[in-house]
Amino acid sequence: MSTTAAGLIFIVSLIAALALLHKPFGDYMYRVYSGARHNRLERGVYRLLGVRADTEQSWPVYARSLLAFSVISILVVYGIQRLQDKLPLSLGMKPVTDHIAWNTAISFVTNTNWQAYSGESTMGHLTQMAALAVQNFVSAAVGMAVAIALVRGFARRKSGTIGNFWVDLVRGTIRILLPIAFVGALVLVSGGLIQNFSGVHEVTTLTGGAQSITGGPVASQEVIKELGTNGGGFYNVNSAHPFENATSWTNWFEIFLILVIPFSLPRTFGKMVGQVRQGYAIVAVMGVIALTSVLLTNLFELGGHATVPQAVGAAMEGKEVRFGVANSATFASATTLTSTGAVDSFHDSYTPFGGMMTLFNMMLGEVAPGGVGAGLYGMLILAVITVFVAGLMVGRTPEYLGKKIGAREIKLASLYFLVTPALVLIGTASAMGSAEQRAGMLNSGPHGLSEVLYAFTSASNNNGSAFGGLTVNTPWYDVALGLCMVFGRFLPIILVLALAGSLAAQAPVPEGAGTLPTHRPQFVGMVVGVTIILVALTFLPALALGPIAEGLS
Repeated sequence: MSTTAAGLIFIVSLIAALALLHKPFGDYMYRVYSGARHNRLERGVYRLLGVRADTEQSWPVYARSLLAFSVISILVVYGIQRLQDKLPLSLGMKPVTDHIAWNTAISFVTNTNWQAYSGESTMGHLTQMAALAVQNFVSAAVGMAVAIALVRGFARRKSGTIGNFWVDLVRGTIRILLPIAFVGALVLVSGGLIQNFSGVHEVTTLTGGAQSITGGPVASQEVIKELGTNGGGFYNVNSAHPFENATSWTNWFEIFLILVIPFSLPRTFGKMVGQVRQGYAIVAVMGVIALTSVLLTNLFELGGHATVPQAVGAAMEGKEVRFGVANSATFASATTLTSTGAVDSFHDSYTPFGGMMTLFNMMLGEVAPGGVGAGLYGMLILAVITVFVAGLMVGRTPEYLGKKIGAREIKLASLYFLVTPALVLIGTASAMGSAEQRAGMLNSGPHGLSEVLYAFTSASNNNGSAFGGLTVNTPWYDVALGLCMVFGRFLPIILVLALAGSLAAQAPVPEGAGTLPTHRPQFVGMVVGVTIILVALTFLPALALGPIAEGLS
């Protein structure tokens, strides 16, 4: 069987599995977030937190609860890292330096999981579990909570509330993420991933050299890093390490975990607003963009349009032989189309246009299907912008799902879209304008610019993957990228919650002759077009100076 045919089978089987689970899993998440009863474990958590679970919150209270929880989480993760030498299972690791501990705490709380360190030589087992893995769960649950709050804004009528943050957080963690992670970890262990509390083993290599290999609770962390679209690896080489990703079928399973919640949430959205076909329209937009990206990335990598790949017959530099070019390219697309950032190959070694696709995926705002929760609310923002543009064309006040998109709503949506590009471009310009920061670039010319652009795009979009060749474990980059992660996560969330509150307070508007149908293929095409055009207008100059210039040289 040819590499291309095997790659197509790999992609088609993923699509089939996601389609099979879209309805039942989406309906299950609808029941989780719409149910009125709390189970015994949840009630215990509410008592521990001092939360009145049956009291709903306005959007400012919802936002304050989310921000307070995130601030406390940052302090806890930072403290554990700084004190890890005094904690059990430290493996003799020293305390993490202050600027890396700050960067890492911000990174994991914001669902970015950017790593300016080597996990196996920096973090003890308790730090990995109690600080990092815990945030893998709750940061993903936060993203899902925000998405559900926005959906409630569309679904409710003349309401001053959008739900209860603590209830949404706890239910997303206990009823959705934990059960799947438990089963998924068992599946990964059966596939060859390790799960133990072993320390460092000194082994002799085939060439007679010595190598230190650290054991640890890897499978349990691997499953939630993919399921929660987090991305932080237990080992420095992330999902390219055989202890994190052992075989071709575990590679398939990890991609499936990355995509299953984001592609099922549109069904939850459709059920909550009472129009399932609206959910189908949103998932169709996601699917069109995602499939196009996956196929183009595979095309660029399998074609090997660069000097060295053409000379040797394949773009295999930086890729694992056990995965091959096609499966590596599909993983790269999935991890950058979402906010996962996990890698099973070295994105810096991709062909210029293959690397550009990973950049472009993030520049889209990671909405196809995007991070857990973040992809859905990002796509709904783009749908709001699309109906506003369509309304301007016909001279009518735009409406979406029976809610008017007035001046307040479109301002919030526009600000949401502008936050991330501003962070990316200002951060990249600041780094490139500093001789000291340029000195940290291994490569000059277009590829060097691409590495810096990738770093700020990844941090600002809460992705966490990186091109190599750029020294980022410096105080300047740790602080700068940390700020991008904070603002790139929480400013959009505040804007989304404000929009949810504005929509929830409205009375529904009946459909009229001029109402744009938002469940038909025409609307799907319009949203796809608006998404790509907005990104192209914003980032094309930067891409032209980086990967496009490299690819055409």
